[in-house]
Amino acid sequence: MTDELPILGQSAPLPCPSGDGRPVEGSGRAVYLETYGCQMNQADSELLVSILRGSGFATVDRPEEADVILLNTCAVREHAEARVIGRASQLQGLRVQRPGLTLGILGCMAQRLAAELPRRAPFVDLVVGPDAYRRLPELLERTGEEAVLDVRLRRSEDYAGITPDRGTGPTAWVTIMRGCDRFCSFCIVPYVRGRERSVPPEELLSQVERAARAGAREVTLLGQTVNSYRHGPVSFARLLREVAAVPGVARIRFTSPHPAELDEETLQTMAEVPQLCPSLHLPVQSGSDAQLERMRRGYTAAEYRRLVRRAREVIPGIALTTDVVVGFCGESEEDYRETVALMEEVRFDAAFLFKYSEREGTHAQRHLTDDVPPEVKQRRLEAVIALQERISYERNQEYLGRTVEVLLEGPARSRTNGETAFFGRSPQGKTVVCDGPGSPGDLVPVRVSAASAHTLLGERVRG
Repeated sequence: MTDELPILGQSAPLPCPSGDGRPVEGSGRAVYLETYGCQMNQADSELLVSILRGSGFATVDRPEEADVILLNTCAVREHAEARVIGRASQLQGLRVQRPGLTLGILGCMAQRLAAELPRRAPFVDLVVGPDAYRRLPELLERTGEEAVLDVRLRRSEDYAGITPDRGTGPTAWVTIMRGCDRFCSFCIVPYVRGRERSVPPEELLSQVERAARAGAREVTLLGQTVNSYRHGPVSFARLLREVAAVPGVARIRFTSPHPAELDEETLQTMAEVPQLCPSLHLPVQSGSDAQLERMRRGYTAAEYRRLVRRAREVIPGIALTTDVVVGFCGESEEDYRETVALMEEVRFDAAFLFKYSEREGTHAQRHLTDDVPPEVKQRRLEAVIALQERISYERNQEYLGRTVEVLLEGPARSRTNGETAFFGRSPQGKTVVCDGPGSPGDLVPVRVSAASAHTLLGERVRG
């Protein structure tokens, strides 16, 4: 997978109470919300929808129908920021038909570019950071003659008491912690999402219970360094066991753990609790010790390899995925070759692959030199993409003839034997396309008959 950051989709909300104390009337104003970035951004959009609906705002599926257009953004990649500003410029053209249109940029990009947005996007009416979502209805009421901004980082904000508006479906994301204390040298997240704070476990279990009652069979726990979760005596491993005890939850995933904090207790919990899926996203970033030190990752390549071996010992058949950055400051050809060697040795099932993009305000931008030429970054990126495509294909070929349990998520774009096909995921996180009939939320056995680098194809096992 490349460094593109997608639009994750528009929210399709249902009414939910806000929990923000003093409601602000939205007067039925119609809101269109577009989400960019990662699963945490999508989870934040579900939170935003709940806050807005609880304050009297309506939601629409098309920007042409909206009185308020909000873009919920990510700040990890420079390309994504340029894309969002371009999209905002395009959308503000709707003011010809809707002169009173309010246009806002929310989330990590809003936090990072608060000082620049008035110059780069002077048509934007509202700039709101990740810790100010509770105040969004109030802030929207203040837009008009001048732009409104709130990007204060609030150490205590965990959005407890607000029920995210997830709608219905077989999968649900639950944010268990916000912020990050790691301060990796290339990463902007601690500066735009603040320091770590864990959501109280009773709040999380209540969210999981509501999601399960609404039909969610699979729950994914989210956090920037999700395995650093701790609230009083409740560790991450203990939280996993408590979530598994919620009736109706058939599968549990979590992302993304930090290798330096993945302990034996968590691995043993994954092995012992049947609801915990045998899949693990474990970002390595580089196979070079010199690069890992520059990145301030807190582990060596040898320690990472030992962790992988232990995970595979404790959880046989586990699928491993990762993140890799090439072209980071000072990366030599030898550093790069060490990353390639680690990828070839570990043989990840899949990987998110990036070329380094300097982010203003990070430790790397302030203290290191972005000295790898762009053409070298691109060459290295293309090479690791080709390598991972081959490895992913070979890993998936190992599933031929095997029967896997698939949680159906919906109709597939393709058809099998002229009939509607369905897609879902195996416990290992593999995307599987199979024949029908079926409904989202069904757990069905599928015998794998073909495989690409990204998808398994198979037939339902009858009887």
